[in-house]
Amino acid sequence: MTDVLVLGGTGWLSGRIAERWAVAGAAVTCLARGGREAPYGTTLVVADRDDPGAYDAVDGRDWDEVVDISSNPVHVAAAVTALGERAKHWTYISTVSVYAANDVPGADETAELLAPTGPDEEDDYGQAKVRAEASVRAALGYRAAIVRPGLIVGPGDPTDRFGYWVGRLALAADGGVLVPDTTDRGAQVIDVDDLAEFVQALGRERWTGVVNAVGDPIELAEVLRLAREVAGHTGALVPASDEWLEARDVSHWAGPRSLPLWLPVGMPGFWTRSHAAFRLLGGRLRPLRATLERTLADERTRGLDRDRRSGLTRSDELALLAELEG
Repeated sequence: MTDVLVLGGTGWLSGRIAERWAVAGAAVTCLARGGREAPYGTTLVVADRDDPGAYDAVDGRDWDEVVDISSNPVHVAAAVTALGERAKHWTYISTVSVYAANDVPGADETAELLAPTGPDEEDDYGQAKVRAEASVRAALGYRAAIVRPGLIVGPGDPTDRFGYWVGRLALAADGGVLVPDTTDRGAQVIDVDDLAEFVQALGRERWTGVVNAVGDPIELAEVLRLAREVAGHTGALVPASDEWLEARDVSHWAGPRSLPLWLPVGMPGFWTRSHAAFRLLGGRLRPLRATLERTLADERTRGLDRDRRSGLTRSDELALLAELEG
């Protein structure tokens, strides 16, 4: 039987990966803090990765596969030190945010990475992942796969970046919805379950190397059109310019008081990363409409009018629409 250790395994993506391995018949151990249940069919080992002895319960045996998703480079370095010699294969889930530039369309895995920070500087998300990747490569060499996903979407997404649109359009029904200028803007998303399937397949085959796990590039206008159809929205999409939105403290991309997926100008490379290697390795992408339908069902269960980590509240949106149209 294949012995798999998932560092995490109780979160959104790591839980899907652990579940995928369990369904494939592996003996799966999840090492996590214990605040959430591990997926059915897996074993939970409770540990805090901030503790020096975090890996004591799992470092005395061999592992066919270890999966790590952490964005904390200290945690990643400690894990490969403790477990690297006992792992036949290691998969590290990184991000396309490791790349230094976002202005070149179609760039592949050979594109330049972000520079490391200085001794008195703090890592941002991309730089932290660069440092973590370096630890994995240094310790594991040709026993490691580094997967760089783009925007991960689908049911259970804790960030609300993707679900905001289909959820808001469903909530608005025949009312207006504020949207950004979509000219030369786009998105590149991958369904969480497509990504989990891909990660499990790489581990099963013990593939080594670096691969972008990203979806097909799609214009933001098309994302909104499909989301509107899935949501059954019959109201108007009311566009606002970048300047108008920025003057009213509406943020790009994600976070409170944002319009999710809206990118600043001059970032065509961010949503057009090459996924040629992903496709050659057998990566599958379900239709975007199917992901939107799955996401909307999840949004309805969670509550269309709930407080979100990303996006405008409906009341703020209506105030902005009134100002824009008045």
